[in-house]
Amino acid sequence: MTAYGEHVCIVRVCRDCCCGTERKHPGVDHDGLLARLEADTRGHARVLRSDCLLACDESNVVVVTPSPAGRRAGGRPVWLRAVLDDAAVDEITRWVRLGGPGVGPVPDPIGRRAFAPSGLALSWAAV
Repeated sequence: MTAYGEHVCIVRVCRDCCCGTERKHPGVDHDGLLARLEADTRGHARVLRSDCLLACDESNVVVVTPSPAGRRAGGRPVWLRAVLDDAAVDEITRWVRLGGPGVGPVPDPIGRRAFAPSGLALSWAAV
């Protein structure tokens, strides 16, 4: 078991590049969405603010990594695009509270946001 628990996912939020900026997405409350994601997944996920994940065409990017239990059940990280509003945050928090990747099927709203990152983004995110 990890220090955070068998059923705690990691939610990595891309920031500090174009994701999360007023310049690229004017009128979006980036700080408010991040705060809601942190508050609404408390106890179910560690929310990490990340430097650029090299998937700028998909911004704002969020990666949901399975919990240890989810990983053992076959879950793999799920990369999500266009997390720009309350509805997107609600979809993510609902799924994470249900266990996230590997614990159950990917809900349709999450599946519609999912994308396959480039090999470069995958290697950068692993650092």
